[in-house]
Amino acid sequence: MSEHKSNSFLENYSSILLLLGGIMLGSIAGLLFGKDVEVIKPLGDIFLNLLFTAIIPLVFFTIAASIANLQKTEKLGKLFGIVLLVFLSTVIISAIVMVIGVLLFPLDQAAFLVKSSLEMAHESTTDSPVTKLLTVNDFYEILSRKNMLALIFFSFLMGFATLNAGEKGKDFARFLQSANEVMKQLLGIIMKGAPIGLGAYFAYQVGIFGPQLFGAYAKPLAVYYGTCAFYFIVFFTLYAYFSGGGLGVKVFWKNNITPSFTAIGTCSSIATIPANLEGATQMKIPAYIRNVVIPLGAPLHKDGSSMSSIVKIAVIFAIFGKDFTDPITILTAIGITIIVSVVEGGIPNGGYIGEILAITIYGFPMEQALPAAMIIGTLVDPMATLLNANGDLISAMMVTRIVEGKKWLLGQNEIN
Repeated sequence: MSEHKSNSFLENYSSILLLLGGIMLGSIAGLLFGKDVEVIKPLGDIFLNLLFTAIIPLVFFTIAASIANLQKTEKLGKLFGIVLLVFLSTVIISAIVMVIGVLLFPLDQAAFLVKSSLEMAHESTTDSPVTKLLTVNDFYEILSRKNMLALIFFSFLMGFATLNAGEKGKDFARFLQSANEVMKQLLGIIMKGAPIGLGAYFAYQVGIFGPQLFGAYAKPLAVYYGTCAFYFIVFFTLYAYFSGGGLGVKVFWKNNITPSFTAIGTCSSIATIPANLEGATQMKIPAYIRNVVIPLGAPLHKDGSSMSSIVKIAVIFAIFGKDFTDPITILTAIGITIIVSVVEGGIPNGGYIGEILAITIYGFPMEQALPAAMIIGTLVDPMATLLNANGDLISAMMVTRIVEGKKWLLGQNEIN
């Protein structure tokens, strides 16, 4: 049994362990050889270029396929609307909580040593007209990562057009779904090179900027894990209380144990779906609600990813010496987290699409900002998945409270 658990742990965390191993080896190489490690920098550049190339079609097919295959849920009408409202509410609340955490414990800009990048940063696109953010004037321009938001908007329109085509659009919907799976496989193949690519990148950073770079990541990680722990305990308890009073709190914390360990053990919201469904069954959440909320929530609802998105953006702003406290910047960050929650798949390390989107919208140099965001994303993945998966379970309770009324738990004093 212990050998099986050990193998299961290695299988679930192999990608993270390999990535951290590559970063550690790269860091050691940077400390030992200093600026001489610049010779391996092309390995990091090749990995990032492959990632940039794959991300455009991946975003398009992910969004378009998700919208095009909504036929199964659109007939649920009112329930579907309530589910989306609950999802959106918790994502926004979680983002605001993390914004407060970052403002209370601001990241030290001096700790990040990407000095030359200040001169390379573009002007923020938040000052650009909405037209330039959401659209392009020629088709080929939408294939550039510089126009990520326009690509996402176009992908949504393509998905809805396919949905509206009905029977005639089913073949195209199947194509979108098939292409989406192919692009996920391609991303998986590229990510196998992440330990080498990010290891080379980190070797270069440590070799050029010195060992102080390690301390730069300590504070954002402490802020993230501390704020998430607070959100998990306090806000999930409040959500449970809203769902069913004191009994709701008892029911939630009694039946979320297996889903919690499954989420941490797999680092996958999708892999936690069976445990969440079982937990929802034990909570006596009606089948017609749990069978919609939990499968739909795995890819679309991510409180933990919302909070990690805020931290990544704050880190990127610190790297380039920019002020994160501007109200427009914060509102834009919250808007990005909403998009990330929809775009990002419920798979391990699935946040790279959101990271590229954020960097693009704020206009920072991708080559300097993305690796730092990826490193933060990897280190916070277990906690993010815990909140993502448990967020689906607590959302199922809140949807039940809204649809079934506040007395849905009465008479269930002996919940298994």
